[in-house]
Amino acid sequence: DPEFVLSVVQANGWALEFAVDALKANRHIVLSAVIEKGDALEFADASLKADREIVLAAVNSRGYALQFADVVLRSDREIVLQAVQDCGMYFNYASDEVRSDKEVVMEAMRKNPVALKYALGGLDADRDCLQLAFS
Repeated sequence: DPEFVLSVVQANGWALEFAVDALKANRHIVLSAVIEKGDALEFADASLKADREIVLAAVNSRGYALQFADVVLRSDREIVLQAVQDCGMYFNYASDEVRSDKEVVMEAMRKNPVALKYALGGLDADRDCLQLAFS
């Protein structure tokens, strides 16, 4: 029953794990689940892991959800920036392209300087990044 599942995931997003596959593909149910617990994205249908609005809601709830997003959305700068607001270490789930973006690297480092170890494109040796790491 979709209404029952909706009420359950609104109270505990992780309950999405136990929903039937058809309901894991229901946009409204999944959006409600990830708003409540962002990492419930793990249990969503693959098509919804590629839905920008769903993923943005998930990482807004919990940045850790970035790891469950479709690879294309792990290249979305806005989504990655939102994820690192929760914890800079979630930066490691971003695409290589975003991990080479100095502004994103520095934002992740503001939350956790150790995020520098996930930087690419020579940013792990960049003067500004190193200065932020040791400030």
